[in-house]
Amino acid sequence: MSRQIHVGNVPVGGGAPVTIQSMTNTRTDDVAATVEQILRLEAAGCEIIRCAVPDLAAAKAVGAIRERIHIPLVVDIHFDYKLALEAAAAGADAVRINPGNIGGEDRVKAVAAACRARNIPIRIGVNGGSLEKELLAKYGGPTPEALVESAFGHIRLLNRYDFDDICVSLKTSSVPNTIAAYRQMAQQSDYPLHVGLTEAGTPRMGVLKSAVGIGGLLALGIGDTIRVSLSADPVEEVYAARDILKVVGLRREGAELVSCPTCGRTKIDLIGLAEEVEERLKTVDKPITVAVMGCVVNGPGEARSADVGIAGGDGEGLLFRRGEIVKKVPQSQLVDELFRLIDQI
Repeated sequence: MSRQIHVGNVPVGGGAPVTIQSMTNTRTDDVAATVEQILRLEAAGCEIIRCAVPDLAAAKAVGAIRERIHIPLVVDIHFDYKLALEAAAAGADAVRINPGNIGGEDRVKAVAAACRARNIPIRIGVNGGSLEKELLAKYGGPTPEALVESAFGHIRLLNRYDFDDICVSLKTSSVPNTIAAYRQMAQQSDYPLHVGLTEAGTPRMGVLKSAVGIGGLLALGIGDTIRVSLSADPVEEVYAARDILKVVGLRREGAELVSCPTCGRTKIDLIGLAEEVEERLKTVDKPITVAVMGCVVNGPGEARSADVGIAGGDGEGLLFRRGEIVKKVPQSQLVDELFRLIDQI
């Protein structure tokens, strides 16, 4: 089991539930826009938020943002150590840096001291696209071994200045390399791990890669906090992360939809029905399984483990609960009747 740190009031590692993170894409110095986006992310289920801090204006905005949100705020710092100092003083709950890219050791010492004084953890964010040149030369590219060696180099640098309140991430856009790097890191240390893939892509491929990479690691018991990185509205990252946690059995929250792939027996608009049910289930907090089946073959029988469901016929369908038929209704009323049944659970 990993050791535990606290990001604000949220425990990470040490057996705590795996938390969901995302990152804003607004200008951080635009406090109103950034707060508005974070509140939307909170509503979607985000539990830790990260903001880029590229300049002093962004660093100075951290305090105002933190006062108006309800989840811990991590600041993302590159190159300028003074931004980390400013953001820490402004109320950041954690700092994400690569200690090796913020200047000389005196600067690393200053950041470590500022975070230690405020009980602020540091995430060492190793990224395949910004590995040290000597490691790229040594390993011939951003290999898993290079990522792990980089992480331990940064850890030793922080440890030198009596700082050990650390979380580690080792991200690449390659699923196999990412999985291998995290497995090696988990075998060699007990630091909590922030799991994700960098530059995962647009929603279709990004969610697919994240489900395989993040989900595969979580299924192995590796990972304490996660972010699904997508070229999309960050809210979609949170929805995807929640789904991954549900699929690997780490969360039982909200409704789970199961639906058949359709075949020549299907005589209703199953795809349209499934999409409508999936959308409406986003507001259902009950931990239930809902089935949408195309015909009686895959209806009450094969979906008997579902709490409720519908099975299509010819312009009509059956409404059922735990494999038992409740009633037959026209296709146009199927979804509304299904949600009336859900309301009764």
